[in-house]
Amino acid sequence: MSRRSLHTPAPDAAALRARLVRAAEAAAAADTDALLVAPGSDLRYLLGQAGGSFERLTTLVVPADGTPALVVPKLEAPGFADVPTADLGIEVLTWVDGEDPYRLVADRLGKPGRVAVSDFTPALHVLALRGALGEAEQTLGGPIVRELRMRKDATEIAALRAAGEAIDRVHARMGEWLRAGRTEAEVGADITAAIVAEGHTHADFVIVGSGPNGASPHHDVSDRVIERGDVVVIDIGGPVPEGYNSDSTRTYAVGEPRDADVAETYAVLQRAQQAAVDAVRPGVPAERVDAAAREVIEAAGFGEYFIHRTGHGIGLDVHEDPYIVAGNPLPLEPGIAFSVEPGIYQPGRWGARIEDIVVVTETGAEAMNTRPHELVVLDA
Repeated sequence: MSRRSLHTPAPDAAALRARLVRAAEAAAAADTDALLVAPGSDLRYLLGQAGGSFERLTTLVVPADGTPALVVPKLEAPGFADVPTADLGIEVLTWVDGEDPYRLVADRLGKPGRVAVSDFTPALHVLALRGALGEAEQTLGGPIVRELRMRKDATEIAALRAAGEAIDRVHARMGEWLRAGRTEAEVGADITAAIVAEGHTHADFVIVGSGPNGASPHHDVSDRVIERGDVVVIDIGGPVPEGYNSDSTRTYAVGEPRDADVAETYAVLQRAQQAAVDAVRPGVPAERVDAAAREVIEAAGFGEYFIHRTGHGIGLDVHEDPYIVAGNPLPLEPGIAFSVEPGIYQPGRWGARIEDIVVVTETGAEAMNTRPHELVVLDA
């Protein structure tokens, strides 16, 4: 099969400008003088370019009031050549070895009372910034940025939809690789290649959990040889060129399942996943979606075998806010995207999981994945 085009779309300057404005407004609303954004998904969200995190400081300075600035080593600046900094109103401040970039940030901000540093800024930069910024209080920037990133716009939803379609095409081909006599690792290698062939930039994760390995939710792959009658959990995903991720799980059987309880137990899981999806609509607390799936599984006597939350947010990161878990009262809003993935895991025997990505709409949920939820029995 030919490899699909992986051209990365150019950033939309208007959308990026709007995000920068919202970031500044969110910082002000949080009584924070500036947001310092390190390379990573937060930077990609605001600039369209993730950059790279090294021992030299790169940070986007977003003041609550004033002109944003990109502080970047001169030798790394060409990596941001495609960012429309002039159109975005961003001043680029380069520095060379021997100069103090932390002082550059401090001079830019004057005497701030509070600065928010993005969550995954390396400690070596956090501590150096603390020294340069004097009495300024440092807080985590995650709570500021996540409020922006949780609510996807139409362009982001389109990218998630494309990612869902791409990973669905991989699941549709599972019969090409998953059969008795092959190891999980061999099947995983084929899946990895297909993820790229079907439109992702790379495979971020491939879980092939056969037989008893399927009872470990975050199993990877192993040298276990898949046997006739195995139930196999396949959880796969990765980013498409726009940077947005897929994540989808389906459960397969290699020939007719050897365990007599598979059909009945799997039917419980199907009902639980559907109940959770049916619970999604604006205003519903995130924890209610978790409860909807959990109630079905507990009522059937499998509560002790559902050992994780029902879902996680998804976007530029595979796992991001919001988390669909007990204790999260966040009201769902249109544009929020997350996984719905209950599972039943019986140690030493087998496990099963069904996972779709959904986006909250004005009236309910739109599924990004459309592959059937039934247990797929493949030729052994």
